[in-house]
Amino acid sequence: MLDIVIESRKAEISAGFSVKRILPYQLRRMVGPFIFMDHGGPVTIPVAEASNLDVLPHPHIGLSTVSYLFSGNVTHRDSLGVEQVITPGEVNWMTAGKGITHSERFEDPAMLAGGKLEMIQTWVALPEKSEESDPAFDNYKPDQLPVFTDTGVWMRLIAGEAYGLKSSVKTHSPLFYVHVTLEQGARFGLPPEHSERGAYVVRGRVEVNGNTYRAGQLLVFSKGVDPLIIAKEPTTLMMLGGEHLGDRFIWWNFVSSKRERIEQAKEDWKQGRMDLPPMDNEEFVPLPESKSKPAGSPPPNALS
Repeated sequence: MLDIVIESRKAEISAGFSVKRILPYQLRRMVGPFIFMDHGGPVTIPVAEASNLDVLPHPHIGLSTVSYLFSGNVTHRDSLGVEQVITPGEVNWMTAGKGITHSERFEDPAMLAGGKLEMIQTWVALPEKSEESDPAFDNYKPDQLPVFTDTGVWMRLIAGEAYGLKSSVKTHSPLFYVHVTLEQGARFGLPPEHSERGAYVVRGRVEVNGNTYRAGQLLVFSKGVDPLIIAKEPTTLMMLGGEHLGDRFIWWNFVSSKRERIEQAKEDWKQGRMDLPPMDNEEFVPLPESKSKPAGSPPPNALS
């Protein structure tokens, strides 16, 4: 029933800002088109240290970044000239395509001091035909996203199609991405129409097939099964998946079906050939000093 249970690992994305890294994982790099998943917060730091959390301008290719907040706010600026403050329940969907740069600034010190920042960021790999598409950015408000409620269940469909609902968020391949809250004892299932499916436990505990799983774990399920998820206490889940796109290489912020395309992106960034956000161009993240090759994705069901 379960392909694998992925334990989140600590990763530092800027000085003083650590997150739970869920994907990619050595034994399972993707779930459907989702190739990256970070869970940040809740964050509480002194007001004087708020700027340490800022993610300076940096590049992407071959993917869409998806930012979703449970609490707090983040200011996005990108090389298209977009400046957008994202708040809870909204979706920032940025498609890098052939190349984009952006920053994420935490410009509300009182929010951080109050422990009111918590967010999930995922990356969705693009199909080969869209990897070199023009970059784009869209912000979607909560009232643009379908919501379903039932006894003990609240669910928002962030993107894709699931449970008979369809989101207005523009995507490039079949997928689903869902925010779910469950009261103790509530029961919930996964959308059966998608071949690859996962459920990340943000908080709380769930029971599946007699076993209990806790916050910080991503449960990846076998194709064709219909698992029943039972909340052992008030629980928040992020469910995601879709259809497998084929293997991808990933290195730093770059994703591609071709290893040589990532090498080109590395050189483009190193030589300053990618424009910085016009409203945030005084600093940037340099290319990491690493001689490692882009990592390829193993087959979708590879296990140890």
